[in-house]
Amino acid sequence: MIAEQKVLDKGFVRLLEVMGDDLSIVQAARVSYGQGAKGDDKDKKLIRYLYTHKHTSPFEMVEFKFHVRCPIFVARQWIRHRTWNYNEYSMRYSDAISDYYVPATWRKQDVKNKQGSTDPLSAEVNEELREKYRRQCDEAFKLYDELIRDGIAREMARFVVPVGTYTEFYGKIDLGNLLKFLMLRDDPHAQWEIQVYARAIKELVQPHVPWTMEIYDELRQNSAQSA
Repeated sequence: MIAEQKVLDKGFVRLLEVMGDDLSIVQAARVSYGQGAKGDDKDKKLIRYLYTHKHTSPFEMVEFKFHVRCPIFVARQWIRHRTWNYNEYSMRYSDAISDYYVPATWRKQDVKNKQGSTDPLSAEVNEELREKYRRQCDEAFKLYDELIRDGIAREMARFVVPVGTYTEFYGKIDLGNLLKFLMLRDDPHAQWEIQVYARAIKELVQPHVPWTMEIYDELRQNSAQSA
């Protein structure tokens, strides 16, 4: 059964396939000694030791495959994590997805962090800008449709598509590298839109590796408190 989390206004993360679980990590770590599981307490303690001491290879024995629908600008941040395997929806082979992301609130530019944002705008200004944004995106797709009707190649017609447009991709990653992804993207310093995708992924994988995710949450919380 496919597990799914809705994200943003029209996005989602679907967990398609899982290979392995917490015990896969334990077995991989103890194979050098010809041993396997030793009971919940000892096995969980081992996972904690491995994770806190950055012994990452046993976590690579667990893999996840996802189907993601997100705005293009989120996907462009995502693919910077080159430890994922990706295959994305192509606007050369197929028409552009016509859905685009409409933020609930526009956020102000952070004056200290050049790549960050801060407080939302007032409700009145926010709604006015949302309407202008919708009109701009609708006009972009009208032009896109016109280019397609005039016989322009899809690979060129896509030039006018806004980066807020939704795209889809399949992504596969092992647990060790997924934890590194979460450490960076399930974090207040990341853009909010990719944070919510990271949290959706965490919710989806938690039932399959509950010990690992419990340890991850504890260490993240401890790190935040000591910062």
